[in-house]
Amino acid sequence: MAPPIAYPETFARAVAGLRSATPRAEIVLEEVGAPQRLAPYAFALSATVLRDGDDVATGRLILLHDPAGHEGWQGTLRLVTYVTADLEADLAADPLLPAVGWTWLTDALDAQEARHRALGGTVTQTMSTRFGELAGPPTTGDIEIRASWTPLGDELVRHLMAWCTLLASTAGLPPPGVTPLSERRPAGTA
Repeated sequence: MAPPIAYPETFARAVAGLRSATPRAEIVLEEVGAPQRLAPYAFALSATVLRDGDDVATGRLILLHDPAGHEGWQGTLRLVTYVTADLEADLAADPLLPAVGWTWLTDALDAQEARHRALGGTVTQTMSTRFGELAGPPTTGDIEIRASWTPLGDELVRHLMAWCTLLASTAGLPPPGVTPLSERRPAGTA
């Protein structure tokens, strides 16, 4: 049996913060294998967002740590994310979608007061139409958000909660405590 790995205190505290946060019920988190070539230390979570029992978005959040620091990161810790969700074709075709998708991330970080620097990324929108033997559902679309940022400090609960907010926005979930109009029942009915 291999001896336990001694992690640097900064990395251990950051991982503990990611493990301690509890997202809203529709978001299921799972620890997964992290890429090993990007930094000396890495930790990863995957997420599935459920709405009415269906998977509507997925994501991955990777924590990287290089004790020597990294010039491009402007620090020793880096968070990297990938989030994707299926969209209705008309929404996927909206030319404003990439800017809106980026705002979901920046607003989530701001709302959670997840202090950061060196934020960068891409938002990709795609549409697919099936033909021939693959003909089937009507045109579909999706959004993909890839981003990374350097957290200021190693307390990462706020960053995880911001990431969960991004997942919820991408999946089209209403804010916590808000019931969509389609689910409301008239007063006095069961």
